[in-house]
Amino acid sequence: MLNPLAAAQAPAWVTPQWPAPAGIRALTTLRSGGVSQGDFASLNLALHVQDDPLAVAENRRRVIEAANIPAEPVWLNQVHGTDVIEATSHTVPPSADASVAHRAGQVCTIMTADCLPVLFCDEAGVHVAAAHAGWRGLVGGVLANTVATLQVAPDRLLAWLGPAIEQPAFEVGDEVRAQFLARNPQSESAFLSNARGRWQADLYALAREELRRLGVIRVYGGGFRCFSDTERFFSFRRQSRTGRMASMIWID
Repeated sequence: MLNPLAAAQAPAWVTPQWPAPAGIRALTTLRSGGVSQGDFASLNLALHVQDDPLAVAENRRRVIEAANIPAEPVWLNQVHGTDVIEATSHTVPPSADASVAHRAGQVCTIMTADCLPVLFCDEAGVHVAAAHAGWRGLVGGVLANTVATLQVAPDRLLAWLGPAIEQPAFEVGDEVRAQFLARNPQSESAFLSNARGRWQADLYALAREELRRLGVIRVYGGGFRCFSDTERFFSFRRQSRTGRMASMIWID
């Protein structure tokens, strides 16, 4: 049953603060303004988390209408991998963790609840992309694959880092740190040891270092706290049964 109290609420989102060209539109939804209930309250946009499909459909409709999104977003079946697809229509969500668009009206979309969403555009405003960069995707090369698929010189790209889990809440083991250091020794500064003999990982620092290595020098955003900001964000580490936010980018 849909939540009748949500009828008057409008979907909420964060708009990137970055010097993108005028024709670029982007946002990350927050968790308020939808109709989902319980663990998914209220603007859950994911169908795979065992929420009521009717509620998810209504939440998606609300976001599309409120944000004046020009077409159905290209929803992905995210697998914490590194595949990149073009944001064209699909009858079944493709298994991929990033999408790119080169034409107006194609809406690149990823869903997160702690993992890092990274949005891209070029300085001319004719190419955009969205990447799902959890630690597996980061260490596997999802950002490198996304930059390569955009086919734009890295120094002509802008990147925005959206809401993700903060370093004090993101504990990982030696094996995760070792994979990052094997990929790039400069990642060492993104890990702080804790009293349990494990590591607090900084997803934002890891993404910035990877983008620097790729030659993407104009990087914005970061500083969100998905785990502790319970009012605005879903967080899988805080509560495993939870909803998902969506990060979207398109060319008007």
